[in-house]
Amino acid sequence: MAGDHPGMKRVDGAAFEAFSMRELTAASFDDGLREAGDALAVVFFWGVDCFNCEVAKKTMLAQRDAIEALGLRWFHANVYADMALAKRFALHGVPTFFFFHRGKKLGRATGWHGLPQFRLAVAAAREKIAAAGGKTGSQEGS
Repeated sequence: MAGDHPGMKRVDGAAFEAFSMRELTAASFDDGLREAGDALAVVFFWGVDCFNCEVAKKTMLAQRDAIEALGLRWFHANVYADMALAKRFALHGVPTFFFFHRGKKLGRATGWHGLPQFRLAVAAAREKIAAAGGKTGSQEGS
């Protein structure tokens, strides 16, 4: 299938490619987030054969311009294949989106409930950055 993610069956990687999402694992997570620098980073936690994850990806692709306009630095992690990340972030379901700034966890959006709700989650994360004077830093356990 076109857009398949390398090495994974039944995974449409078109959204990962379209939004330049870097894959993170438990081993690469913290170093990967550092690559985001001062940008608002979002990690898309997903799993293979997760129907709602596929719906989220397809909806995001259908609204690509609006998603790109949010100015996020995207990452993704298959927590079905990396249970250490699922445990680290106490995930009970996917898709889940976590927001980070300079390594500090700012919040999460559980599930994909559409672009308006996702925009609200992004706005809430940006408000936390503004309230901290843009000076967020690493947080234990993030």
